[in-house]
Parts: sequence; structure tokens; C-alpha cells
Amino acid sequence: MKHYEDTFAHNSLPSLDLQPEYHFTDLPQFQHPEILNCVEKLLDNHIKEGRGNNSCIRTFEETWTYQDLYDKANQIAHVLVEDLGLKSGNRVLIRSANNPMMVACWFAVLKAGGIVVATMPLLRSKELTTIVDCAEISHALCDKELEEELHLVKSNFLKHTCFYGNSQLEEWIQSKPKTFSNYHSKSDSIALIGFTSGTTGLPKMTSHYHKDILNICECFPPYSLQPTVNDIFTGSPPLGFTFGLGGLVLFPMYYGASTFLIEKPSPDLLLKAISDFKITICFTAPTAWRVITTKVNDYDISSLRKCVSAGENLPLKVWQDWYDATGLKIIDGIGSTEILHIFISSNEENMKPGATGVPVTGYEAKIIDTNGNELPINEPGRLAVRGITGCKYLNREEKQREYVEKGWNITGDIFRKDEDGYLWFVARGDDMIISSGYNIGAIEVESVLLTHEDILECAVVGVPDDERGMLVCAHIVLKDQSKATDAMKNRIQHWFKEVAAPYKYPRIIHFTDALPKTETGKIQRFKLK
Repeated sequence: MKHYEDTFAHNSLPSLDLQPEYHFTDLPQFQHPEILNCVEKLLDNHIKEGRGNNSCIRTFEETWTYQDLYDKANQIAHVLVEDLGLKSGNRVLIRSANNPMMVACWFAVLKAGGIVVATMPLLRSKELTTIVDCAEISHALCDKELEEELHLVKSNFLKHTCFYGNSQLEEWIQSKPKTFSNYHSKSDSIALIGFTSGTTGLPKMTSHYHKDILNICECFPPYSLQPTVNDIFTGSPPLGFTFGLGGLVLFPMYYGASTFLIEKPSPDLLLKAISDFKITICFTAPTAWRVITTKVNDYDISSLRKCVSAGENLPLKVWQDWYDATGLKIIDGIGSTEILHIFISSNEENMKPGATGVPVTGYEAKIIDTNGNELPINEPGRLAVRGITGCKYLNREEKQREYVEKGWNITGDIFRKDEDGYLWFVARGDDMIISSGYNIGAIEVESVLLTHEDILECAVVGVPDDERGMLVCAHIVLKDQSKATDAMKNRIQHWFKEVAAPYKYPRIIHFTDALPKTETGKIQRFKLK
């Protein structure tokens, strides 16, 4: 067995004493051979077992079978090795919206022994340059529609760039064989690097092994989704975001199902896809579920059986409004780029509206104080998680020490655990507002505000105050912008004190036309601060 020729990524891993402890690895579904390329389970085995003609990827314009994807991935792997000089262990940046060729490129990189660095379409050249330099990326595969920003990247590391979309890559693959001998990676060879969306400083590189990719397919999906080969998945998160990668590629393909990809997934396009293509499982963010609820009566969504929300906390009102409109229960979940996918969630038989849920198969969680001591029932504290995946930052020892304590992953979220073991989101660690000695979770204030009949969206932050330490400040989008008056601010404040603890009410209110959000739908509270 030869190791990766380019050892940068593996040499950049944190030392074993800084890595999290791994648990549940003795369960049979989490045991793997030493030589493992995850592509074989996700793609190649479907061909070997006679499922090549089954639908794999659908869009509004085309359908790819598993055989189509297999052929394209093999041909692109040949291009990477023979024309672009890829060496095993090289990092390959993929820049694309969600489309079939992006998935083919993703599999091709792993087949060829490379390490995938998938990015989100909205990233600009400055951000791309940082990623290329941090990960010492040598190759890039890019959708021609997004070529402009990549052309602006100036880095000594980036040696080979190839574009697709009626472009160079399609020309090259025409002469390539449709079979390829996959690189014999190890189960603990790095398969992908995901960049976290930090608010300051250099982004953090999280790494995950080939076995990690297969492990998450045995955790959340069987616990919450019970997928079958007949399921059709869709959703809005980009494949450069691990929530999207799991929900739209890994999970459907692990179970031989199909996925429906939308390059620019607006709420209307999601609903159209569900209606026209009989989608059964949909992944999107709370913000989108809120909008979709207002439009759902215009579409036939009778095929939909599972609704998944992640990316940020799911307000109870959003859950309730969707349930009242459709009879479907949104499955909330929390995951992280560091842990790869959802590790706390629920299913339809095991759900408390408003709670995030319980640890899914393969994980355990506890609530701790600043000293690492476990806290009593219903007392808010830091969420600590461990299981079959965990944080492995590359070249960031100081950040690794912050994220991993005594073998546990410390996510940066504040949760509480109730008497039944259900975990309830309180706030992000940096979204806790301490005002006049009270601990106030920004999310809990938002959850109250969203029940007001005039409020469409809101985001709450703390602002410094000499007298109280911090003040609760709400940025509010009204359903009717003409009502954005000082009188409305007063009405909202008085109403809040009647329906929730008065000390939590927003002393400052700003009306705005829109809230700043990431490409994945998360509200960017740091911009409001």
C-alpha cells in the first residue's frame, strides 16, 4: 500500500493527543477495512450490483443514471491524472453551483486519490485565494459560469485549472475510458477539507476521512429519514456546505436513491420541484421553511414525507406554522463542519416541538460549565459532543485546543437538557447577551418576536451599554414596511413584556428591509453587531 505522494494534509493534522475521542466505533456499521475509497460504496457498487440504469441525479433539464455518473466520474479522473498531473494527496478546489457535473468532479477527485475542497458559488477571488493558499491547492475544477472570480485568484500553489460547461473538460473526457482503477486510499486517508465560515481571521480547515464520509450515512439518515431506493432528495444548501453534501449527495447515493439538484434554489423552485418531480425528502434552512409555508397552498406537495431543517435554530413558530399548513413535522438538527453532519436531531416518533432532539446513533452529548463539569437538568451550558466523527483542524493547533476539550468536541453552542434527555438550543456561545446580570439568549428573544403578527423576520444581538453591560437589540423585517414607525416599536416592546419575561424585551429596535445572510441562509449576526 503506497501512501499519498503529497503529504501536506496529513502532515497538517493535529497530534493524536489533541484529537477528539472516537466512540461507537465498535458497532458493525462503523467498522471498515484498512483500504477504503468511499466512492466504491457510494457509486461503484451500484454499477456492480446492477443498478446502473436507476435514476441518480435529476434537474429541471436532465436526468443522469448511476451509470452516467459513474462514466463521467471515471473519465474526469483520467483527465486529472493524465492531463492535469494530479498526484495522490493533492488538494482539488471545486467551484460550482449544485449540478450533475459538480458531483461527477467530486467523485472523480476521490477516485484519482485527490482531496476535495468544494466551495460555495458566492465566494469571491479574495476568499478563494485565501482557501487556495491555506490548503496549498494545486488544481481547480470550475463551472465556466463562475470562471471570472477564479481567473482573479493569484497564488503560487494553483498550477492547473480546468473549466466545464460546454468547455475544456467536456472536450478532454470524450477520448477517455469509462472505467478507472480507484486509488487505494486508507479508511483514515483525508477525503475532504471543509472551510468554516469564521467571522474574523483566517478560516479554519476541517478535515474528514474516507470512513467519516460513510459513517455519517449510518447516523442521521437511518435515525431520522429511513431512506429507501425510491426516495428523491432535494434542498437548497450548496454542496460546498457539508449539510448540503450529506443531504443531497452522500445520503441518497449511499442508499441507492436519487437527488434533485437546483442551481439557484428559491422557495418557489423548491416547491415546483417537489410538485413536478414528486420529491420525498427536502433539506433547507429555517428561513426558507418560513417562506415556503406562505406559498405551499399553491403546489401539490403530497409526495413529501420528510422535511429537514439545519444551519441555524428552527423557531417553534416556523415548525408550528408548517405543521398547521401541511401536517408534516419538520425534523430539526444541529451539525457542524467540524463534525461533518447532523449529530443531534429527532424523528417523527421521537420529537418535542421546539427541542432540537437527542443524539442520533453514533453520538453522545452533555451540557458542561466553563470548567468542563456536567450541569444539572435544564441549566444552560456549553454543548459537548463525541462520537464516530470529530474535529480535526489542519495547521491550527490553538483552535484545535479550543474546540476539543478532554476528548469532547465543544461546538460553541449553548444548550440545556431537559428531564427526558432532549436538548434545547439556547444561543450560540457568542450570542448570549448578559444584561443587568441576566443571561438572555438572542435566539429565545427572536423566537418570541416571530410570533408577533406584524413581524416577518428578525435577528437579535447585544450592544454594549455602560449601565447594563449589554442591551438587547432587535433588527426586524416587517411584513408591511409602511408600518415601520416609532409607534410600532413601542407596540412591539409593550407586547413583548406581556408575552415573555420583561427583562428580555428588546430595548433597541431597528426596522430593516432585509437581514444579512450567508449563502446557506444563516443570519449573519456579526454584521448587525
